[in-house]
Amino acid sequence: MIVNGGTEGHTFSAEDVCRVVGERVRDARRSLGLTMAEFAEVAEISLGMVSKIEHGQTSPSLSTLTRLAHAAKVPITAFFRGLDEEHDVVIVRAGERMEILHEGTKSGHVYEDLGSLRGPKRIIEPMMVTLESSDDIFPLFQHEGVEFLHMLEGVMEYGYGPNSYRLEVGDTMQIHGEVAHGPVSLIDVPVRFMTVKVFAAPE
Repeated sequence: MIVNGGTEGHTFSAEDVCRVVGERVRDARRSLGLTMAEFAEVAEISLGMVSKIEHGQTSPSLSTLTRLAHAAKVPITAFFRGLDEEHDVVIVRAGERMEILHEGTKSGHVYEDLGSLRGPKRIIEPMMVTLESSDDIFPLFQHEGVEFLHMLEGVMEYGYGPNSYRLEVGDTMQIHGEVAHGPVSLIDVPVRFMTVKVFAAPE
């Protein structure tokens, strides 16, 4: 799993700051249509220093940043844009999914976590479910929030409260998590579906 970005509870390293500042300085220079040498001359900073800053190889002083901001005709805070934005990216490679073992999980029941953004509480919980045995009795689940299912393979009867519904490839289903739900019977195995639980955002 690859997780990039995010600011809540995250401390940026000096390398992160140098990289972002360098990118913002380069963007500002290019927006003016100036070469690195021309920009260095306007800012009254050596070409070598500008090059190091743009490539994130040095941490510029406040005085240097002030000169750069004046030359670029932008506020000095513009060079730090991107450090104070939420921008988590979570990538879970196909072969790197983490299997979840529920209580009573049997052989042939595979629940794979598809990752989540960082934070004190999950807001969304995506999962891939693969069921291979049509003779099993499946547990029913109840949880907070709502749940979305998308059938990818097979055919099953899915229980929701007192009713059950036949789901085939391509079908989707949205339910309230508080109502007891889960597979009732597998008609065409293997059955594979993606489920996404969505919870209330923390206040």
